[in-house]
Amino acid sequence: MSRTELSPQRRRADRARLPDEVVDVVVIGGGVTGAGAALDAASRGLSVALLEARDWAAGTSSRSSKLIHGGLRYLEQFAFPLVHEALHERARLVQTIAPHLVTPLPFLLPLTAPVWQRAYYGAGVALYDVLGAALAADRGIPTHRHLSRRATLEAFPALRGDAVHGAIRYWDAQVDDARHTLAVVRTAAGYGARVLSSARVTGLLREGGGAQAPVVGVRVADLTDGSSFTVRARSVIAATGVWSDDVGAMLGVEAPSLRVRASKGVHLVLPRSAIPGNEIAPTGLILRTPTSVLFVIPWGGHWIVGTTDTPWRLDRAHPAASSADIDYLLGQLNQVLTTPVTAADIVGVYAGLRPLLAGEADQTSRLSREHAVVTPVPGLVLVAGGKYTTYRVMGSDAVDAAVAGLPGVPDSRTAHLPLVGAHRWADVRDAGPRLAEAHGLTEDAVERLLHRHGDRIGDVLALAGQDPLLARPLEGAPDYLAAEVVHAVTAEGARHVDDVLTRRTRVSIETVHRGVESVPEVARLMAGPLGWDDERREREVEHYRARVAAERESQRMPDDRTADAARLGAPDVRAAAV
Repeated sequence: MSRTELSPQRRRADRARLPDEVVDVVVIGGGVTGAGAALDAASRGLSVALLEARDWAAGTSSRSSKLIHGGLRYLEQFAFPLVHEALHERARLVQTIAPHLVTPLPFLLPLTAPVWQRAYYGAGVALYDVLGAALAADRGIPTHRHLSRRATLEAFPALRGDAVHGAIRYWDAQVDDARHTLAVVRTAAGYGARVLSSARVTGLLREGGGAQAPVVGVRVADLTDGSSFTVRARSVIAATGVWSDDVGAMLGVEAPSLRVRASKGVHLVLPRSAIPGNEIAPTGLILRTPTSVLFVIPWGGHWIVGTTDTPWRLDRAHPAASSADIDYLLGQLNQVLTTPVTAADIVGVYAGLRPLLAGEADQTSRLSREHAVVTPVPGLVLVAGGKYTTYRVMGSDAVDAAVAGLPGVPDSRTAHLPLVGAHRWADVRDAGPRLAEAHGLTEDAVERLLHRHGDRIGDVLALAGQDPLLARPLEGAPDYLAAEVVHAVTAEGARHVDDVLTRRTRVSIETVHRGVESVPEVARLMAGPLGWDDERREREVEHYRARVAAERESQRMPDDRTADAARLGAPDVRAAAV
């Protein structure tokens, strides 16, 4: 068994060993920041435990705009260091860390005024290129170009000719956020980290009394069987995003200098046919709105349109999109399109929460995207804020703080560390036709596998070769193979059908049925390696159907409060599984 495989057997082994060990670092939170911290610590040679209450990337890290970017709009806020840092991280991800998952993507910034916008926006985009130019020699990210109105409409035919005077084309990058986070977790496991999903931290272990008593470990509830255990550690890192205040509550004191507000971001998924584009060279859009920006992003055979940026004070585990959110996004989008998009065109909807560092501003769109690392008591490090693109820096900073008192710990090495799937990417990235012929698959199917699994594509193809039924497309989701479901369980730590349909694949947002037609087959494929009986399999199917129904109902509600109430009609699957 590969050290990076998150199999059921691997989880049982890690669960059995952790209560008997004292690890150097416990990381709470299996989003991209927590995963990044676990990898940073493990790759320095430290012993690590990574604990996640639900599934890897179940929160914010699977519900982003799927972009790796510097944040062009932050230049207007004079956040030059943040943009510079993010652009350097973008280059590292594209070149070395995850080139199979992070790919360059062009965007058009339409100009609606003939002269001043071209000069003003042009200066901003030129600065954007300059800030990211230190690694320009081989980064694979072209510099910007100014386009005429005619060239703009050729690049994006769906734009209204009377709404634009031209555009500036610049480049950023795109990522499947959930699969990238999973790759970080698996890479950390490969360096020896003990990684447990469905493991909720319920309390902190303290040594001695008083407000400054050191933290020496955590109490954990295993949501797979209802048992409890403790993990002792020399340091604890909490990378819990919008749940940061919960860790402060465990201390019984307010965490200093770290207040987080949740901002809801809603995205729509549309079929590519809803917005006719240049099929030869798909291009995204970035549109100015009264409060922020709107992205229109090519995503395989779909578009992702988002995002909103509004305060959220309701359920953090399952933020809900309302009809008002959907109407807002469609309204902003339709201002520049020749043919309006309607709610009937929507294939999928998802909502996520950004953990923003709170400041004086009331609007979440004006809060900082920088991150903070604080140590409220000895042995505990809190990290929050930031943006997906800078997860690696956040993880490194958190580990630096956690090991400040440990002698002989080397510096971070993750800036040049390839993730699972990236080590031999140059050898396989052009192998699609050869692999398709050898395995009896279409070239399109193999290309999709390559950009999900990288140089580990052979693991999935081997499953398909062992059983012809696994080489078939998944029922109701022809872009995925049945083998990917089995692989999700045996190598990627999936424990519920929701994990597979929402994060290992994107069936839940890429199909009109939102996974309902696929869920019986997914449950059947998962049952064998997970040891489910018929009753458990049916329970998983019914829970998933209830979740989809609750989400659809929430999206018909007029506001946040009614949408939240509707979404909560389906309980979390892990609560129901014990």
